[in-house]
Amino acid sequence: MPTLLRLVVTLAILAGITYGAMFALVMFVSPKQAELSVRIPAEKLNPKKN
Repeated sequence: MPTLLRLVVTLAILAGITYGAMFALVMFVSPKQAELSVRIPAEKLNPKKN
């Protein structure tokens, strides 16, 4: 039983660290916003029919 308890506590601590890291990323890292334009060739917009 003590080994099972140690395993559960270790997994809980690892889950807490993971959750804390994800929370820190959400709170402190902001994404960069930029416009994106992609040129699409006319052949792809209007493919030739056989």
